[in-house]
Amino acid sequence: MTRTIKTLIVDDELYSREELKHLLSSYPFFQIVGEAESGEAAIMKTIELAPDVVFLDVEMPKTSGTTAAKALMGLKKVPIIVFATAYPQFAAEAFRLNAVDYLLKPYDDEQLEETVDRIEKIFYHEKESEIESFTGKLAVEAEGEILYLEPKEILYIIKDDKLTKLITKTNEFETKSSLKDLESKLLSYGFFRIHKSFLVNLEYVTRLTPWFNGAYQLQLIGRKELLSVSRNYVKALRQRLEIK
Repeated sequence: MTRTIKTLIVDDELYSREELKHLLSSYPFFQIVGEAESGEAAIMKTIELAPDVVFLDVEMPKTSGTTAAKALMGLKKVPIIVFATAYPQFAAEAFRLNAVDYLLKPYDDEQLEETVDRIEKIFYHEKESEIESFTGKLAVEAEGEILYLEPKEILYIIKDDKLTKLITKTNEFETKSSLKDLESKLLSYGFFRIHKSFLVNLEYVTRLTPWFNGAYQLQLIGRKELLSVSRNYVKALRQRLEIK
């Protein structure tokens, strides 16, 4: 049985809290367990309710969201933190506090979907049983036969309309599995989501190029096409790729 993600929404504006509650209602695994309208209340509610994720406004009277986040980082159970604000200039500080994402108001449906994907990835992938249940090969249908692909053969996976396609060096296959299901199965095989429509094998990444509005384009060994990297995934992608 899939566990629900207990969620706390913190914002000093009632309208903003109601809007986010409405948007999150589209995602059945998110359970709103509480609300708070200040940084102080956010800390107390987190201690009381032990939410899995906290959507935290930055600019609030008295105690700011970033100050509250620093306090939350000291708790025994540290929640996943997502900053939600109308002020983009606080993004750098937010990520220094290990925020999973930085949502800008007014909320964009596509950006929120990417944020939800990242939260679910962190939350559900802690369950090792999901990875252990994977047999090691992916079954695909081709010309009436069932073929079994090694993960290392796959360069990237794309969600194209209602189809999910697996791209190898020489072929392209279709599968009935969803991109989210494949992401879960391939987590331990070096695959990484770079966009709501793309899952790439990091082994084949050769170039990352700035594009526009904080987004990037990614190129894979042996492929001419450029894949879009959403700005919400750039920081985590670089952390996975680069030797520190």
